Amino acid sequence: MQQRKMGADGPAISALGIGAMSFTNVYGPTDEAQSFALLDAALEAGVTHLDTANVYGRGRSETVIGNYLAARGAETRERFHIATKAAIRAEDGRRWFDNSREHLEGELDKSLTRLGTDAVDLFYVHRRDPDVPIEEVVGTLTRLVEAGKTRGFGFSEIAPSSLRRAASVAPVASIQSEYSLWTRGPELGLVQACAELGTTLVAFSPVGRSMLTDHPIPMERMGECDLLPEMPRFQEPNYSANMAIADGFRALAAEMGLPAAGLAIAWLLAQGDHIVPIPGTRSVDHFHEFVAGTKAALTPEDLARIEQVLPVGWAHGERYSKAQWVGPEIY
Repeated sequence: MQQRKMGADGPAISALGIGAMSFTNVYGPTDEAQSFALLDAALEAGVTHLDTANVYGRGRSETVIGNYLAARGAETRERFHIATKAAIRAEDGRRWFDNSREHLEGELDKSLTRLGTDAVDLFYVHRRDPDVPIEEVVGTLTRLVEAGKTRGFGFSEIAPSSLRRAASVAPVASIQSEYSLWTRGPELGLVQACAELGTTLVAFSPVGRSMLTDHPIPMERMGECDLLPEMPRFQEPNYSANMAIADGFRALAAEMGLPAAGLAIAWLLAQGDHIVPIPGTRSVDHFHEFVAGTKAALTPEDLARIEQVLPVGWAHGERYSKAQWVGPEIY
């Protein structure tokens, strides 16, 4: 397995990670046995980075990981680089973001209990509260590092300008952002700022929430998913338009001898040594399709062919609904 750095001075991690939202029912029914099988496969393949959050299944994702570590023995914890997130709050139908020291530390403590570990390797602020200066938030995060509760810190879905402000206070290990062949927004400055500052760009939804795979979620199964029905790209007529265009990518992947998901991962890895994709799945077989992408060395000609099939801006529809856009910084 390829290795990449988590931050300029951070540890080496696998070039491929696992997005552990899939350990909940967000993309369809799953159970702990399926998640355990996936984690076993990850260890066998040399995949070490696990990316979860306190809100994934209201703590269920973290609990599954904690149960796995307890079942497999203490040495298994040291084989994984574990990241979690906090800052999203919801109560009585209201959703908001809390970047206060009290909230972040309190939620991290709860996450550590669920994960069954004394410290995580990376702690993200899941959504930025614009009313709290990001420099102040970095101060909170550095204190959590000093307290031994996390070994590094980062942010999710922030703009390049916010990253630069944060990095002026202390090195930021990672920024998490949606980045894939159908979400190219990070190329408008975030990819470049991360490279310049030595910050790892952790790319979530790298296979377009199944659209860039050989088996995209069909419309008749959309009701099983918590998030997708609200997303404009998975609503008609956008869904059918996107499926038709992505068929060309699937055909190209087959011609190149790769699963479509593997080609999507290989494309991301080719965009910079500081990029780590974290696909999620409930299937071990599908996981191995991701791993195949880490073994593919794409040539400039390969990249040009991919660009021809899926040019920048090809996707129909916004990636988020109006409600889902509350929180991510737009730039």
